[in-house]
Amino acid sequence: MTATQTTKYYDVVIVGAGFAGLYMLHRLRNAGRSVIVFERGDEVGGTWYWNRYPGARCDVESLQYCYSFPEAEDTGWRWSERFSAQPEIWAYARHIADKLDLRRDISFTKRVTAATFNEAKGRWYVETDKGDSVESQFCIMATGNLSEPTVPNLPGISDFEGAIYHTGAWPRVEPDFTGRRVGVIGTGSSGIQAVPELARRADEVVVFQRTANFSVPARNRPLTDDDYEAFKAQYPNRRAVARRTFSGTILPRSLGVNAIDAGPELANAEFALRWGWEKGGGASFLNAFDDLMVSRESNAIAADFVRQKIKEIVTDPEVAASLCPKGYPIGAKRLACDTGYYETFNSPNVKLVDLKKTPLECVTGDGLRTSEGEYLLDDLVFATGFDAGTGAISRIDVRGRQGKQLKDVWSQHPSSYLGLMIAGFPNLFTITGPGSPAILTNLLVSIEYHVEWIDRCIADLEAAGHTIIEPTEWAQEAWSTEVAKTVEGTLFLEADSWYMGANVEGKPRVFMAYAGGVHAYENRCETIVAQGYTGFDRRG
Repeated sequence: MTATQTTKYYDVVIVGAGFAGLYMLHRLRNAGRSVIVFERGDEVGGTWYWNRYPGARCDVESLQYCYSFPEAEDTGWRWSERFSAQPEIWAYARHIADKLDLRRDISFTKRVTAATFNEAKGRWYVETDKGDSVESQFCIMATGNLSEPTVPNLPGISDFEGAIYHTGAWPRVEPDFTGRRVGVIGTGSSGIQAVPELARRADEVVVFQRTANFSVPARNRPLTDDDYEAFKAQYPNRRAVARRTFSGTILPRSLGVNAIDAGPELANAEFALRWGWEKGGGASFLNAFDDLMVSRESNAIAADFVRQKIKEIVTDPEVAASLCPKGYPIGAKRLACDTGYYETFNSPNVKLVDLKKTPLECVTGDGLRTSEGEYLLDDLVFATGFDAGTGAISRIDVRGRQGKQLKDVWSQHPSSYLGLMIAGFPNLFTITGPGSPAILTNLLVSIEYHVEWIDRCIADLEAAGHTIIEPTEWAQEAWSTEVAKTVEGTLFLEADSWYMGANVEGKPRVFMAYAGGVHAYENRCETIVAQGYTGFDRRG
């Protein structure tokens, strides 16, 4: 902080104005606290502000991927589709911000660069790239799990003379790909969603695939008045039921048996229903049987079913074989949901380059070169994902007690207590942080629980006459052990996924999520509160 800066005081500083930051602001402001939100974008929306790429769509049903608190329900919003596209979800975020008058406490186009805890005063000092310096009792990171894009450091990338885009930082003005030759690098969820749309707009699309990913049809459709009336009639009950599920999402029920016990004929018949319109869409496919993420044999039945579907859809046998995922279980990486992804490779203007067969050598001024030759391109689209879970917070210079830097603390293991707080960083909260179930769930359900928990925690701290709360080292270590145990024996550990940080060079390979499910997690958190915040040191 320089001598010319004037420090303003707030009860709470929130970093990020996505769905987490908006609801956190609303709760704290209703509690009478002074709050400021810093947002690096020029509008609200978080990940749905930045991920404007063609084809961007949520894989959780719209009627479940929205706020459930009363003030948000009564705003007159109506979803148009079963699975909403990015423009509609972003419009919903702006709608909520308008109806709840949230923008007056949000400072836009300001990236938080540093957050430092002053032990003598028990205060956080937060600075932005625009020269802001504020002091607060609490600092809340609402930075999101998928908000820090990663771009591989490809040799020759600086030589490319065309335009370069990232799906996670798409420009506000939509690029015109008419007559263009577009190269897409990455075939995770964003690539799988973007490729069909890019193929409709560009003269030629070349998809560079390192690892084939499993995807199932979204089975999207318009929502009818009957859909709305049926859902709203059971709204409170549906929300309560969602909180008692593993993923925070109501899905077609499992058959209640293991796939291996059901046998291939019954299993494939059920998978066919969940691939089609009757039960299909979203995460329904993996909810067909009870053991798909713990039994290799059962998982193989599901994986083989999807591979067979790919071979039936894609007319070129060689292309179909390259698109069939191999070497890891279905669901060990986040299952993608698409609209015509595999069909797109039947189009004459779309080419698949299998980098396992012909490795990428370098970027040139005119395109990309693999071991089999050069592909001439006008534009490059990186669909290479995010530094998930920790990246957005780690890019901020966060320093706790004794000047300890959070990035250093997380360099070996991204640990926290309950995904909510970190030992050594008093009064710092993380919404859906590492160690919570968030990345395996309907994020709106996980966000709402964390926001409500933090709001209550601050109120309980104040009522008890304390000013500081911080998890103990032993509680954090015990929670990390418990988180690790929830994933033991599952197939999640058998893939190099972003759940494990495997997509970021040098990031520790640690499964970042509590895999016991939403219901079990919330029960643990509630028990901790009921026992007087076990594992937390409250003082001051």
